[in-house]
Amino acid sequence: MAKLTRFGRTILPGMLIIAFVLVAPFRATGGEVSTDPATLKRLVSEAYNKFKDLKEGKPADYIPELAKVPPDLFGVVIVTAKGEIYTAGDVDHAFSIQSVSKPFTAALVMQEQGSQSILEKIGVEPTGLKFNSILATQILPQVSVNPLVNSGAIAAVSMVKAKTAAERFNKILDFEDRLAGAKLKVIEDVYKSEAATNQRNRAHGYILFVSDRIYSDPMEAVDVYTRQCAIGVTAKQLAVMGATLANNGVNPITKARVIDARHVPKVLALMMMAGFYNESGLWAYTAGLPAKTGVGGGIVAVVPGKMSIVGFSPRVNDAGNSVRSAKAIEYIAEQLGANVFGSGR
Repeated sequence: MAKLTRFGRTILPGMLIIAFVLVAPFRATGGEVSTDPATLKRLVSEAYNKFKDLKEGKPADYIPELAKVPPDLFGVVIVTAKGEIYTAGDVDHAFSIQSVSKPFTAALVMQEQGSQSILEKIGVEPTGLKFNSILATQILPQVSVNPLVNSGAIAAVSMVKAKTAAERFNKILDFEDRLAGAKLKVIEDVYKSEAATNQRNRAHGYILFVSDRIYSDPMEAVDVYTRQCAIGVTAKQLAVMGATLANNGVNPITKARVIDARHVPKVLALMMMAGFYNESGLWAYTAGLPAKTGVGGGIVAVVPGKMSIVGFSPRVNDAGNSVRSAKAIEYIAEQLGANVFGSGR
């Protein structure tokens, strides 16, 4: 019988060799990211001052009311998993949450029905196309493929357990209240403006309906989704919502558990893969943080176990992502070495 020798041991044919390799822990635990108060305070101020005069992008105008938002509003916030808050700029101005609401509604569905329900009834894959793409629903066999683009987000709203539209919306609003640790309100002018111009989302609703991928009356789901997007939130409140994810589902200010810990990694995975719409790959490549953006100008990014970083600026690019906010968050993440894939330092 032929023999082979490896590391001084005799190996016979047919023997099974299993090797284990130990590697450094994945950075998603947030093990090396500084939460030193002086550092965080300095970085928030630096990010604000570095990008406050940037004029790239413009307020989203396909929703007429959003075009009226003063374009030079800008705020930067960090809220740590311990509840410490660091701010600069316009952090108390209420803006419409828009698509930043999507991962939180997905989390509510997970709370009610488990994370498998999102996988089976909506999907978790990015489309690679714009957030409101009708084409995506036609070329992808599943029609809705993740809850962070409009088709999947409307489907997620339809999955919230309720007997009426009012009950469904109130459950969503109450969930966001608990995430923010504050009473949030719909910005009615934004809701009315969006409801009058949401024909594309109505098309999504009917496409979902004929494909058996929506789970309530389609136009009811579209209207609740539209109202959800018009919820007003400040950058500071949004940062608390993000810090609740960073704190494994416990609001760091109120200390109340809002999301079961087992669902938090699923929500963050959705944010990493599709949180920046068709710029999600670029965001993962440059900033490396789970994040969600909205055309209202808000972006929330999460450093798991450590903090959330939020930017607010109405100037968005063609993909619908706030230019100043993205650059401010990316700057802070780079300075902290917070990239979940490793800092490269």
